[in-house]
Amino acid sequence: MITRESLRILENNLVFSKHVRRDFDDSFGRAGAKIGTVLNIRKPPRYTGRVGQGLQIEDATETSVPLVLNTQRGVDIAFTSQDLALSIDDFSDRFIKPAIANVANFMDFDGLAQYLNVYNTIGTPGTVPNALLTYLQAGQRLDEEAAPRDSSRAIIISPAMQAVIVDTLKGLFHESTEIERQYAEGTMGRTIGFKWSMDQNVRVQTIGLLGGVPLVNLAGQSGNSLVTDGWTATTATLNQGDVFTIDGVFAVNPQNRQSTGSLRQFVVAAGATADGAGNMTISISPAITATGPFQTVTALPANNAALNIYGAASTSTPQGLAFHKDAFAMGSADLPLPGGVDMAARVNDKQLGLSIRLVRAYDINTDRFPCRLDILYGWTTLYAELACRVAS
Repeated sequence: MITRESLRILENNLVFSKHVRRDFDDSFGRAGAKIGTVLNIRKPPRYTGRVGQGLQIEDATETSVPLVLNTQRGVDIAFTSQDLALSIDDFSDRFIKPAIANVANFMDFDGLAQYLNVYNTIGTPGTVPNALLTYLQAGQRLDEEAAPRDSSRAIIISPAMQAVIVDTLKGLFHESTEIERQYAEGTMGRTIGFKWSMDQNVRVQTIGLLGGVPLVNLAGQSGNSLVTDGWTATTATLNQGDVFTIDGVFAVNPQNRQSTGSLRQFVVAAGATADGAGNMTISISPAITATGPFQTVTALPANNAALNIYGAASTSTPQGLAFHKDAFAMGSADLPLPGGVDMAARVNDKQLGLSIRLVRAYDINTDRFPCRLDILYGWTTLYAELACRVAS
């Protein structure tokens, strides 16, 4: 009963985790076919297609993203015999809810770190959005990246972002149920094609020190790294998660490969510092690809094309997320039940995509039951293009 109640409370306390893919858990720990802690999730191939009757066979290139179960979180508590005599409701309120809230908080906190893989960004770093247009533009970015327009889109925002947007929209027309939600609960509910949620775990990006006039150093570069110069020698930095554009390099729709009219945004995949000559090689995502089925840009960057960093140096900016369910995935697997203990129980729910384990021992000296609750999980970004950061 304790383990099942713990799983129920964990699900109720999750915010971001409720809106992502969680259907890969059956692939881990299968009897007779255990794959360990890494599942490589296949992504479908893309094709350029042809015009006319002539046969033009294309290679079917499949890519994959690893989902690694590398985080084990839990909480350790002890109960007396008297505590265990309580009804499950009283026991839950006194012991389980506070413990599981901690686990759920960190699961969402870990998940929201996936923003570091997302390159599309809307808003002004350092300024909380006060107009619906900002969020509509986030939806526009998802549309330009061919994200499905269905009920699986969500927006996760910080408490400050929620307070501002609810106040901004209080006079606009909504369905009566949504108006009631805004006034009674101070939340947005569902509007402009997104399910809105507030999460205190929204992560904060601190922009690097920057410095200088950064330029592309060598025409025609492609791939996941970019050689640049013009930085302030030895002091200019970019942090992982910083976003920039390159003059003349526009984004394309992944299906028709036509320009979206917006400069392609790139996210810094690993922090970098300028050398003594002001040079900096930057690891980036997405890869600069100007042709083929995985095309991301209209053209390769020209020599001395300017880099435009998103936001001012050293600005700290909370990163809301607008995304489709398929952008991110979380996996969980059954932890083994040990022997030689007073009790061990495990509950999993395929629909929730979660598994939680409780192990209990007995201390005869104090008449107490030390217990540990554990969950093993991992996060990954499946399709970064199906998400857009909302800076504030």
